[in-house]
Amino acid sequence: MFHKVAKTAAAFMLTSALSLPAYADLSGTLRIMSDMSNPAPRAIMESLASGFDAMHPNLKVELEVVDREAWKSQIRNALTANPPDVVNWYAANRMGPYVNAGLFMDISDMYANGDLPGLDAVKGALTLNGKQWGVPYTYYQWGIYYREDIFKELGLTEPTTFDQEVANCQAIINSGRKCYAIGSKFLWTAGGWFDYMNMRTNGFDSHMALARGELSWTSDEVRATFANWRKLIDMGAFIDDHQSYNWQDALPFVVKGEATAYLMGNFVVPHLRSAGLTDAQLDFYQFPKIGDYPMGEDAPTDTFHIASGAKNVEAAKAFLQYVTSPEVQTKINGPDGLGQLPINANASVSDDEFIVQGFDMLSKNAQGGVAQFFDRDFPAEMASAGMEGLQEFMVFPDNLDDILNRLEKARQRIYK
Repeated sequence: MFHKVAKTAAAFMLTSALSLPAYADLSGTLRIMSDMSNPAPRAIMESLASGFDAMHPNLKVELEVVDREAWKSQIRNALTANPPDVVNWYAANRMGPYVNAGLFMDISDMYANGDLPGLDAVKGALTLNGKQWGVPYTYYQWGIYYREDIFKELGLTEPTTFDQEVANCQAIINSGRKCYAIGSKFLWTAGGWFDYMNMRTNGFDSHMALARGELSWTSDEVRATFANWRKLIDMGAFIDDHQSYNWQDALPFVVKGEATAYLMGNFVVPHLRSAGLTDAQLDFYQFPKIGDYPMGEDAPTDTFHIASGAKNVEAAKAFLQYVTSPEVQTKINGPDGLGQLPINANASVSDDEFIVQGFDMLSKNAQGGVAQFFDRDFPAEMASAGMEGLQEFMVFPDNLDDILNRLEKARQRIYK
């Protein structure tokens, strides 16, 4: 059910800091449907809705929050039958089906008219067919989060090359530990490993060509990626039986020191902290270089879109301005909010060490390009088949030829 957002002071309400004169007299109802269903993101979404509601006495904001996983299969129906005005989704290729189906509104005029200042660096992630179809509101880095105290115990330093990574891993294994925690039960974590192995082995452009269906899964380039990945698998670098764990189930291996690192997004940090690890025990480094390519990074970007069937377009556009403004961006992405990176260049980055490291990495050392993540960059059907194959490879690496042949057949069928 939709619920009316109370016109009360909210934790993230920033009415005095914002100036939106073009939309000062908004009225009617603004319907927002969001998949920010986990507790912290849900609190942010509710505060955004209530803050915007309080700014406009004649406007009624209605918010519906749905389960994040369920939303992936519900969004098309929601946009087709009595659509809300604003919805959450994801950037880049994940927009494609809804853009092509005419379900997202073209908001290129907002970018062209200067209604969205500070978004130039992230505009590309919302661009398809030369037009813009929404706004980002948060993104976050991926990389290797590791037990700094164990590295110090073993005399290890952060690696910058894959050879150094392998050497560190061997020292960790020799100490009786595993190098990496991973829970691949729900498949997508294996996609993260492939993203980095492939971007580092063949470069960002080659990785995105594969995502677009322009490169064969049985090519020498892709085989080289799996050969590098297999070096770690054959060493016993990953925790045993990872296919039986989801990503959260695997966290105790790092907390207990049974595994020293986790390739994951920055959303892992609050979980590790709440489990008792201190920042003195944790640190972060960029996935090391393999081939001689500029570094590409996974930085998934969450977005807001106006439904093409929106009934209150004026209020919807004003909400997009509100949520991307520097003040709101600073607040919702800070350590008391999402704990992620603001997308507005004029926003402030919190002094959280991991957010600072992620911001520095993405702004200074991601010249190769920014990917959205395997299951966002690849078409949904290809991503599903791909991640099944990637998990199978991690468990049964001798099956590689069969896996690649299956994926190549899927590529030829899906992209046709």
